[in-house]
Amino acid sequence: MKNIQAIFVLMVSLCICNSWTFGRELKAYVPVFPRELEKSFNVDPNKGYLIKEIRKDVYILTDGIYQSAVITSGKKVILIDAPLSLGKNIKKAVSEVTNKEIGSLIYTHTHTDHIAGSQFLADIKGLNIIADEQAQKYLKEIKDPTRLLPTEIIRNKKLTIKAGSLKIQLNSMHNYHSSDGDLFVYIPERKFLMVIDVLAPGYVPFKGLDLTTNVHGYRKIFDTILSYDFDIFLGGHLTRLGGRKDVEVAKAYVEDLYQTVKRIHNSTDISASMCNTARAVGWNNKYLLFKVFLDEVTTKATKEIEARWIEKLGGVDVWAKSHVETMLVYVRWD
Repeated sequence: MKNIQAIFVLMVSLCICNSWTFGRELKAYVPVFPRELEKSFNVDPNKGYLIKEIRKDVYILTDGIYQSAVITSGKKVILIDAPLSLGKNIKKAVSEVTNKEIGSLIYTHTHTDHIAGSQFLADIKGLNIIADEQAQKYLKEIKDPTRLLPTEIIRNKKLTIKAGSLKIQLNSMHNYHSSDGDLFVYIPERKFLMVIDVLAPGYVPFKGLDLTTNVHGYRKIFDTILSYDFDIFLGGHLTRLGGRKDVEVAKAYVEDLYQTVKRIHNSTDISASMCNTARAVGWNNKYLLFKVFLDEVTTKATKEIEARWIEKLGGVDVWAKSHVETMLVYVRWD
């Protein structure tokens, strides 16, 4: 019995110690900048969402992490994306700003987190779901009941739909993120541009350069975005809207990342690195020898990026290493 009690006390002590260590490690990360908190949408945690008009007949719907858009200028509402986290509240939120029914849903891409909320719209009779042809093909193949199948296809990569006096331009020619295509949503009359999962205004991109499957396309997409005449940018995530300056800053971060990783990779002697490691562990474990080289480049590049950007963008110390690792694959192999 005494042994059991001793083990129990030890386990509790370890849990307390681990919890304290874990908390200390988390607190080591840079807090969100006050300047970003001041710009953030004030989402009532009890309500769980906010719907706010950002241009006449154009609304943002957000829970403080995910963002979608609602267009009310036509006979029926047009919804752009249906994030899973907002799914149960979408119809309720729309009813707060208009008595019109949701008539169309536009998918910007196929990722579950941005469109699986569509399952909560399945009871809307005649709902028209618009997506790129490649996106429809993928969704048909995976047969995911949480992501409703598109009913209207963008076959030639471009489509303009009317919403009352507004024209909504859909362009899926871009390949920077999802392997099944990504859709730009542009309303020229409102200078509104929606491009999902490329940047979060005020912050660095999400893990792995926003989970991009095409770093080469991702590097070029910032210039494409800036070629549009817009002053409101909706990126799909986090706490606020953005503008041209946010896109320019994000572009500068990604380009600095590329140049830094390229310079350090090209100036690091892989033979010397592997030889130094082999002196300690021998030559048999080739994966380990190569990993040490990659880790050396990653560590040096991450240190530089963090030093230059830690006070400029949020989340640098959270995701910079993952950005360096993603960029290193591009620099060395692509």
